[in-house]
Amino acid sequence: MRTILAGLALVGLALCSAVTSAALASEPSPELIAYGKVLVEAGDCAGCHTADPAKPFAGGKRIDTPFGAIYAPNLTPDRDTGIGSWTDADFTRAVRTGVAPDGSNYYPAFPYPYFTRMTKDDTLAIRAYLGTLAAVTSRNKPPELRWPFGYRGLMRIWNMVYFKPGLFEPDQSQSAAWNRGGYLVTGLGHCGACHTPKNYFGADKQAQALSGNKVGGWYAPRLDGAPRAGLKSWSVEDITEYLQSGRNARSHAGGLMAEVVVNSTSKMSDADVRAIAVYLKGLPPARRETIVTPPDDAEMKAGQAVYAKLCIACHEADGSGAPRIYPPLPGNALLQSVNPSSTLRIILDGAQTVTTRRAPNTGEMPAYGKQLSDEEIAAVTNYIRNSWGNAAPLVTASQVAKARRQEP
Repeated sequence: MRTILAGLALVGLALCSAVTSAALASEPSPELIAYGKVLVEAGDCAGCHTADPAKPFAGGKRIDTPFGAIYAPNLTPDRDTGIGSWTDADFTRAVRTGVAPDGSNYYPAFPYPYFTRMTKDDTLAIRAYLGTLAAVTSRNKPPELRWPFGYRGLMRIWNMVYFKPGLFEPDQSQSAAWNRGGYLVTGLGHCGACHTPKNYFGADKQAQALSGNKVGGWYAPRLDGAPRAGLKSWSVEDITEYLQSGRNARSHAGGLMAEVVVNSTSKMSDADVRAIAVYLKGLPPARRETIVTPPDDAEMKAGQAVYAKLCIACHEADGSGAPRIYPPLPGNALLQSVNPSSTLRIILDGAQTVTTRRAPNTGEMPAYGKQLSDEEIAAVTNYIRNSWGNAAPLVTASQVAKARRQEP
């Protein structure tokens, strides 16, 4: 009998040892967690999933869409209100197909149409990092969408029509850097979520990828090779510097892009940022640029008078400014965008130069919304968009009035 009990004890010890070893083996390594953090920063996950800086990734941030508002969910490992009870399969399915553990569909404001291109290993690395966060109890808020968009069942139809699941497919004719950049831009970085025009149902116009789109009162400019409003005149080094520091000799980041630089691209590795630049620099124009009718002489003179009074001290008579301090205006791609929303926002509300580790010095442009009339803002906007070789569609006083009524 003692022999039998001793044998059972040994078997029990062996089973306990096996279970303990399996548990230890399932624990993510420090290297995997560190890599997951890199990916989380590259995807700017905190940008949407953090409402309270004291509670990172706890969700609750309001995200406005053309169909109403949704609230980003809690990504902390809280078991009741976060993702602490999710399995790896739950997380992978949610990220790569937009389906929650309970089988309901997410809205594409959560960019699973881009994340579907991520590898399973990268998805699980992200989960490993999120699992190290402090668990925060923060219940997810229901969406506030106009009828009938609040019915999640409609997303099944949307997915059938517009969602194409599948991994990023490398182009063997391109360099490793180009392919890495493509993986980041079209997948994890989800750049098209802002920079690609959308159709009536909020899906990307794939044929016009990265050719500019209006987002929340701003205009996310073209990232393709358009000569005037795109990146044709930018070098790989220009793009890299912009993403790393928030500015370069050609432009400064503002609005939502400033947040992306601070929270994401400025924290990425040099190799990954350069890979993005290599990929973007290789993109041809996705659509033709608008044919521009120049402003008449009276409009240009009115705009020049405003410019001489308020702008010339920083931006100089020839618009050259002080690169990396006051952005130059000649050849400025954002300034020449078909949609003037970002330019109007800056003139109306002012701007603060984004500060990063590589570019800590600050700069500021005052707000002129209270000082100038709609007609004066339209005139000076037309002047700077059509001087020094620039060319952009005319801006009207009614457009300024509309921008003035819109929250930045």
